Amino acid sequence: AATAPRIASTRLALHHFDTSYSLHLGALWPSVRAGLLCEQKYGALLNNFAAADHVPQELELLNATDFISEASQKAQQWQRVGAAGEAARGCQEGSGEGRTVMQAEIMTQAETSPLFSASISSKIKCYTFPRGDITRFRPARPDALGLLDYYLMDAASLLPVLALNVQPDDFVLDLCAAPGGKSLALLQTGICGHLAANDVSVSRTKRLYQILHSYVPKEVRDTVSVTSYDGRDWDQVKGGTFHKVLVDVPCTTDRHSAMEEDNNIFHKRRTKERQMLPMLQLQLLMAGILAAKPGGEVVYSTCSLSPLQNECVVERALDIEEDTFKINCRLGELVLPHLAANFGPMYFCKLRR
Repeated sequence: AATAPRIASTRLALHHFDTSYSLHLGALWPSVRAGLLCEQKYGALLNNFAAADHVPQELELLNATDFISEASQKAQQWQRVGAAGEAARGCQEGSGEGRTVMQAEIMTQAETSPLFSASISSKIKCYTFPRGDITRFRPARPDALGLLDYYLMDAASLLPVLALNVQPDDFVLDLCAAPGGKSLALLQTGICGHLAANDVSVSRTKRLYQILHSYVPKEVRDTVSVTSYDGRDWDQVKGGTFHKVLVDVPCTTDRHSAMEEDNNIFHKRRTKERQMLPMLQLQLLMAGILAAKPGGEVVYSTCSLSPLQNECVVERALDIEEDTFKINCRLGELVLPHLAANFGPMYFCKLRR
């Protein structure tokens, strides 16, 4: 062990991904692999609480666009295309039963996907540069009251927030909230009745406090409770309380693992921790389901492509909740990693309790 050459954690991670994801994703893997190894691109989440009306125009002059409004427009186009295809086929064949799989997928995505909820997309705005443009956003600037004008984050991190589809006066739980980007995005909707932002790490919770003070006025911060409980025990603290629960679990963080040696979970000293991730994720998801009210909704998300951390965790949690707690959860929209290819690998699914 003393004389053997040290293998970089990033190299170990990439070897693991090549072995497992090439089987899981097949022909998609080369392009996804290239995305993992590209420089990370950030989005600028506009702060609705700051007096910064000039920022959208400033960003548009740099050729950045609001990807959420663009996605909403594309959804409407898909819906029209799907409806037109359905009508044309009905005229030709006397019914719509023979429509193609592609048309069915278009209709399903346009009609059921929570990503394009008008109530959400009209309030959350996140600007990104076009594909292939790696321009950097300038640092955020404070307004007259000291609130920063936008928050830089991975644009893919907004997708689970949009999927949560918060409604007016919802009680919302962000079970693994730090460093705080998703909690901040939830507050940008302006309709949370109460937000509980929790993270087991006290040091990361301090970062969450800093973000709230930098971006959110006091009267809105008063509607947020920040805690440092172990998320696995949340149901023992406030079970059956929330309309919406976001469970964005710790994971292998594939892009970071393939690119950064610092704090890399593929380091040999963290092998056991990595192997135990699916169990931790399962416990967190089960706690999130138990924290939701009957009829409430839970979004489970990771920034990993691993089926063991995604589909397997969700399927096992549903089985346990039904067998042990007699809770029936319905699996809602399921977005596979490659569907978010423009923003980097990520996974989320939506459950209704």
